[in-house]
Amino acid sequence: MTRTVDLNADMGESFGTWSLGDDAGLLDIVTSANIACGFHAGDPDVMAATMKNAVAKDVGIGAHPGFPDLQGFGRRRMSVPNETLGNMVRYQLGAAQAMARAAGGEVRHLKLHGALANMASEDLAMARTCYQAALSVDPQIIVMVLAGTAQQQAAQELGCNTACEIFADRAYNDDATLVDRRLSGAVIHDPGEAARRMVEMVQEKAIVTASGKRIPARIDTICLHGDTPEALAIAAAVRNALLGSGVRLAKANGAVL
Repeated sequence: MTRTVDLNADMGESFGTWSLGDDAGLLDIVTSANIACGFHAGDPDVMAATMKNAVAKDVGIGAHPGFPDLQGFGRRRMSVPNETLGNMVRYQLGAAQAMARAAGGEVRHLKLHGALANMASEDLAMARTCYQAALSVDPQIIVMVLAGTAQQQAAQELGCNTACEIFADRAYNDDATLVDRRLSGAVIHDPGEAARRMVEMVQEKAIVTASGKRIPARIDTICLHGDTPEALAIAAAVRNALLGSGVRLAKANGAVL
């Protein structure tokens, strides 16, 4: 049976006259796009342009909500009351839906960004709050979760459409969470290494941690970050390696876990 995975990338993270990443180049490689909703990055014009390009290239559109932290790019942890957190997710998802519809597309999935995602991967109640908020707006939305973490557990308990994700350019701890970016080796910069790791994980159906531990995992989608200098090279290397190993690439189709 041919293995099928989705390739997703974070994009739409420019702001005003400040530009980040090669979104146009990534849209030629990925099958799904996680588009910033204005809190950690992005603005209405950037969202509109990114949505339009995604629709033109038949790339699945996803909302990428984060903390309201433009200066810190959403990577600083915050303490937010649950009600406020849920409304922040609803607000950003609603903005993404509006911009996608105006561009002739639709929001298919939701994926948390940065510190919000990392905290939700450790905190089951926080993950549930975020996902319940999204489901209150769109009960059929596909929730992208960090495979093997509290995010996956929350989605499973909620019984929602879920796609389990691994990262091409990030190192893993032995509990399936991501190595802190402040630590050496947390971010993988070599395209060949990233490609080799992804083929290995998809074939073994397991997350391979920095220590070499294998964690059995459901793998539906692979994240390719768009904000590093080598992002496009990594994305292309991962895509080519997967296709070369017989893996089929397609937009994520969520399933109830």
